[in-house]
Parts: sequence; structure tokens; C-alpha cells
Amino acid sequence: MTDTPGNQPPQGYPPQAYPPQQYPPQQYPPQQYPPPYPPAGYPPPKKGPSALKIVLIIVGIMVGLGIIAVGVVTYGVYRLAKSGNITTSTQPVTASDLGVALYPGATQNGNVRATVLGKNVLTATFVTSDSKDQVVAFYQNALGPNAQASSGTNGESFVLDKGAGESVIVTVSQSALRDQGKTQIVVVHTTKADSSATPASPAPSMPATQGSPTPAPQGAPAN
Repeated sequence: MTDTPGNQPPQGYPPQAYPPQQYPPQQYPPQQYPPPYPPAGYPPPKKGPSALKIVLIIVGIMVGLGIIAVGVVTYGVYRLAKSGNITTSTQPVTASDLGVALYPGATQNGNVRATVLGKNVLTATFVTSDSKDQVVAFYQNALGPNAQASSGTNGESFVLDKGAGESVIVTVSQSALRDQGKTQIVVVHTTKADSSATPASPAPSMPATQGSPTPAPQGAPAN
């Protein structure tokens, strides 16, 4: 395609140079982004039973068993009392009754006698103002080296087996909540119950048989 004369620039004119177009820089507003989403709220994980709950459950079970045990013992004492095999008394007991020396100056609170499973059991309780250590030392010497000693929540205990079903148990304890803080002594003397002899029953009379001689009455002449 050729240019027509009308499209040609006039002869003798230089080509016109146009300056580059200057555009002002355009100001764009800063980009606005939506705020970040908060972390999703997940429900807390379910926890198992706490240690406190477990302890309370165990304590409840132990208390329940303790109540049952107390009920059984109470029922047993009631049955013994009803059957006449247990008696309580405030009469003073002697060292011969308890199988061990009495602590000097101790005051007797009472005693209980019972017969259980072929055993006679005498339990006596005493209190003294002396310290627990003094009483323990006294009974260690009184019972001798053959006594077995043990310590527990109930105090110091000594067990002496004398043989032939006889034994002596001494328990020494002290508590500020009992007996005005005095030392308590409990002595349990167990002996074998005496079995009463049963009288022999008379032999049954045998009927006379045919042909056997009949004894003559006293004073009658013999044939």
C-alpha cells in the first residue's frame, strides 16, 4: 500500500518531534486486608476422675467396711451378753487373776469376763498419771524376754504365751483426748475353760431270758 500525496508531509518541513507524555504517578490507597480469624474454640478434653475423687471413694469404702465390722462386733457382744457368757464388773482384780503384776498406783476402771470358743477371757483397764514410757518399761520387765513387743496406732503392746492355752496381752497407750491425758493400761488374760465332767448314765437293766435263774429275794431261802 502506497501513501497518497495528501498523506505526505509538505515538502521542506522537518518531521515534528513530540515530547514524551508525562503522566503524574497515580496514588493508590493501601490495600485493606480483613483481620485474621481467631483460633477456633475447641471444647476442652474430658478429664478422668481426679486423684481427690479416687481418694474420697476409697475412704468411703473403708468407712463402710468399718461400720459393718463395728456392727458385727456389737452383735457378737450382744449375743454373748444374752447367753450369759459375758459379765462386766468394777470389782478389783489381782495379779493372779491377770497373770501379770499390776502397775503400782494404777486405778482400775473396770473389767470384763467372757467365755468364747472354750476360752476364759478377762480384760481389765487401768489408768495412771505416770508417763507411757514408765509403764512400758515396767511391763517389759514384768513379762520378761519371751514377750513379743509391737508398736501401732493403739500404743505399745506385749504378748506373752504361757502355754497350755494361757496368754497375757498388755497394751499401753496415751492420748490427750482420753482420761485427761493419763496413760491407759489394758490387760487381757486368756485361759483354757474348764470342761465340766459329765456324770455317767446308769447302765440299762437287761430283761431276764428263758432258762436263766431268777435271783431270789433278799432273805428268802435258796432252793
